[in-house]
Amino acid sequence: MEFVETADGSYTCHSEQFDECYHSTKDGAFKESLKKHIEPAFTLIDSSKKELTILDICFGLGYNTLTTLYYVNKNVFNYKLHIVSPEFDEFLVRSLDKFPYPEPLQSFKPIVSEISKNGCYEDENIRINVVFGDAREFLKRTDLTFDIVYQDAFSPKKNPLLWTKEYFADLSKHLTNDAIVTTYSLATPVRMGMVENSLFVYEPPSSGVRSGTIASPSSNLPLNKIDMALKKERNPNAAPLYDKDFKEQ
Repeated sequence: MEFVETADGSYTCHSEQFDECYHSTKDGAFKESLKKHIEPAFTLIDSSKKELTILDICFGLGYNTLTTLYYVNKNVFNYKLHIVSPEFDEFLVRSLDKFPYPEPLQSFKPIVSEISKNGCYEDENIRINVVFGDAREFLKRTDLTFDIVYQDAFSPKKNPLLWTKEYFADLSKHLTNDAIVTTYSLATPVRMGMVENSLFVYEPPSSGVRSGTIASPSSNLPLNKIDMALKKERNPNAAPLYDKDFKEQ
């Protein structure tokens, strides 16, 4: 793996296949996971829930999953967590016991070791399953519903099939009524793909990192709602991404 140091001192890697780093080098790998995904999701989710099922798209270096554990432990939440994460690069996951995680995640190295060996981890309160293979195929066959989704695939330019209208159609079938979807993307085609699958899109809370998008089937999140109908009115050519434009590439 080619380690790349990021702005907060934590490391990410560069993917040769996608010619893109797994995290923002400007925001920092750990900071990006914490501020763009975990903190917003857990601030907005119904705190009366006892169990949370989380979809981490895709597992990659494991930052979102591990930072979830860090955040839950730090805040002494009593959730039972089931984290499911599709990942096509099995070799990457098998090598993560050698990855230089930042200090806040060091205590989870035994969990990383277990995942790198077996693709899963389980204790009394945590269940983590890395599903090796294509995320689209996973969504078509799973019967799980998710309270939180970290939409954190490689960018729409590099991995468009995880950002199309059809992808969000598959995803939306597996969301609870008040699910929280977090993503770093603020691209209009991405937001339109969400909205055209009955999701509402919101500006994330200010967090000290570059903005992204929060989406949910709920129309009542305490955030500024984005009026995509008005954006469409102002730009009639605005449209989602479609599978048919990329499947032959």
